[in-house]
Amino acid sequence: MPDSRIATAEELADLVRRENLSHIKVGVFDVDGVMRGKYMSRDKFLSSLSGGYGFCDVVLGWDSDDQLYDNTRFTGWHTAYPDAAVRLLPQTVRRLPHEGGMPLVLSEFAGAAEAVCPRGVLRRVLNRADEVGYAVKAAAEFEFFVFSETPESVRAKHYQDLSSLTPGNFGYSMLRSGVHAELYRELLEFCEQLDLGIEGLHTETGPGVLEAALGVDEALAAADKAALFKTMAKVFFQRRGLMATFMAKWNADLPGSSGHLHSSLADKATGRGAFFDAGKAHNMSDTMRWYVGGQQALMPELLSMIACTVNSYSRLVPGYWAPTSATWGYENRTCALRVIGGSEKSQRVEYRIAAADINPYIALAAAIGSGLWGIEHRIEPDAPLTGNAYEQETSARALPGTLWESAQRLRASEAAKALFGEAFVDHYASTREWEERQARRAVTDWHLARYFEII
Repeated sequence: MPDSRIATAEELADLVRRENLSHIKVGVFDVDGVMRGKYMSRDKFLSSLSGGYGFCDVVLGWDSDDQLYDNTRFTGWHTAYPDAAVRLLPQTVRRLPHEGGMPLVLSEFAGAAEAVCPRGVLRRVLNRADEVGYAVKAAAEFEFFVFSETPESVRAKHYQDLSSLTPGNFGYSMLRSGVHAELYRELLEFCEQLDLGIEGLHTETGPGVLEAALGVDEALAAADKAALFKTMAKVFFQRRGLMATFMAKWNADLPGSSGHLHSSLADKATGRGAFFDAGKAHNMSDTMRWYVGGQQALMPELLSMIACTVNSYSRLVPGYWAPTSATWGYENRTCALRVIGGSEKSQRVEYRIAAADINPYIALAAAIGSGLWGIEHRIEPDAPLTGNAYEQETSARALPGTLWESAQRLRASEAAKALFGEAFVDHYASTREWEERQARRAVTDWHLARYFEII
């Protein structure tokens, strides 16, 4: 459970001493949003609170399968994989309910590695907002499929003919949530104990698919929660003989899994919402309109930061609740950007192009950073689309169709370099090029069925 009293290294050190803890768990997120970490002894942890600690920088130099990149400058065989500096973040401490209340403390890369650190890139974007007088709030919502499978069984089945937690579709099903009420309640309580409060939990359309909407928070804390939720949800289900997947699209015949991101700005000086103006169309202030304009304009250049895997692009096809161009509309769920109306506090933008496979730090950096860029440059968006945006998409706002193309657009983007730093753009684009290259090496079931006999 969270300890709201902890805000400083000194307070966390006092807790460790007072409870005579022998070990503490520490974690950091890599480029793919995978949480890497270890148990750290009490003495090592206490010394690391003030001086930081070293974490082999290979975690920034390999993919989600621990395969080493051969095309990155920051780290590789040419640097011999030294330790990178890492700082502990005392305010992120949580108690792990499944480990007897052991504390978990998040970390972020420091020193030279900070330039390519996923959390670091979001923090730089938020510092940019702070400098021009805005506080940023955000929230994430994830769709994910749950299976009556284990890591061993899915591999034995070669990921085919998997048994879903529940059959059929049944979006918003009271039947499914009633039958599995204990599981739902345990998940809600588990997340509350981890300070990952779920604002809404329900079934989505598809066998065994759930949607969890996390509560709004300051943007950096919201990203921490989103990244942690993906890891901890997997822990929760696997400890019960089940599995959750956050793939963008695990089955060609089923809808993909979204990872929608909500964001809003407030004026730091007054505390008032910066997106609301009752005298404007849709109550959108100039600030909000330019924010949407920046998101729309830069979406094609930043797409690889949102659609970050090869699988992401299997979801971005017409008719499956996922746009294929940078469109926006007011309360329109067929658009890439949905302006959500409401009061001064609730008016916000939903970045709907994102899938559940995102690295929340990097995806929020793209969504918020492009919005701030739009405000800075007073970028006007297109007219909002009404009705089915899928039928109104044009080549003028077309998005890249592959991860490779997206990586090239990012690499060439001057706006991205200004927002996130050249080192991050170069490193991240290289990792996405690597990911695409690995996919091109694969011989899939589709290849075999299509070409084995006939070609």
